[in-house]
Parts: sequence; structure tokens; C-alpha cells
Amino acid sequence: MSEHFFESRPHPWHGLEIGPEAPHTVCAYIEMTPNDTVKYEIDKKTGYLSLDRPLRASSQLPSLYGFIPQTYCGDGVAKLMEGSEIGDGDPLDICVFSERPISRAEILIKARVIGGIPMLDDGEADDKIIAVVEKDAIWGDITDIAEFSDILVERVRHYFLTYKLVPGKENRVVIGEAYGKAHAEAVILASIQDYNEKYKK
Repeated sequence: MSEHFFESRPHPWHGLEIGPEAPHTVCAYIEMTPNDTVKYEIDKKTGYLSLDRPLRASSQLPSLYGFIPQTYCGDGVAKLMEGSEIGDGDPLDICVFSERPISRAEILIKARVIGGIPMLDDGEADDKIIAVVEKDAIWGDITDIAEFSDILVERVRHYFLTYKLVPGKENRVVIGEAYGKAHAEAVILASIQDYNEKYKK
């Protein structure tokens, strides 16, 4: 039997590996696609995808969206974001761009990290790492977000700024300017350390 064979389904957060080339290239577990108009999220106990909530806003994701396995947004991640009090206690989020449409969730993608977007959600650090599909025909050679499409980055910022909006209530989400690959890799390394300190003691 192969040593890489799982007899049962591994938990996507804890049972999958981030990949040997992290933080430059990582394994991304996809929870949502650009076609989704409801918020799907991994159930932390079972590892199955669950419906979190219908989305009120009309904007849709411009990319695939999920998380990086065996990462955790804790104190180390929070220290890298100005104004944050704590990390949000979830795995590190990642937005992955593909030139070819991908309509299925619950898939694994080898993603090349190019940057990220700082997001404060009610004072909690909730970074969104930006990546492209490895060997993508259009974006596969991009190494930093400075080489990427400004409008696509702006669409990511707009989506996360508005996706929790509720009429008549204050928006508690603050989105900063995009950062490059070097800082994104620092955030990933901090999230790995946060994960190890919480779950691998």
C-alpha cells in the first residue's frame, strides 16, 4: 500500500499537507467558486463543506476561494497586520485565479502565491492570500501581485468589503491595500507557526 494512500477521508484542514514548496507554492482547498451566491465554509468538526449563509450582496467572487491546510490565524498573523487585536481563529484564506473556468468546489489546487489583501473583520486579522493556478496558461509565470491585473485585485477587495453588509448596520470590515509576494509569504509562515503552536504541541 502506498504511504500516501488514505483509507478514510482526511480532514481538509488538519489532514491535508500544505505542500513541500510552501510558502512559495501551496496546496489550496477550495470551498467556493465564482458562481456561488451563498457562503460555503468547512465545518471544523467534521471536515465537510457546509452552508454558512446566503449572501445578501449582489457581487460575486472573482476567483476560487478556500484555505491553506495546516495554517491558523493566531497571534503571529495578527502581529503582521496593523490595527488587528487577534487572528480570526480560522485557517488562512486564499483566493486562487484560473484562466480556465473551474466550477467545482472541494478540490485541491497547487497555487503559486503572488500577494495578498489585509482584511480586518471586527478587529480580527483575516488576510486573503492571492495566488494563481500553477502552470496557468495566462498567469502561470506571474511572480508578484505587481504584475497582476489591478481590476481583479480591486474586485477581490470590493467583494470582501461588501459580502457581510447588512442594511442599517455598521460595516465592521476594513480592507487595506494589496501587498506583494514577500509579505504574503511572511503571513503564510506566521500562520504555519500559529498552527503548530495550537495543534502540534
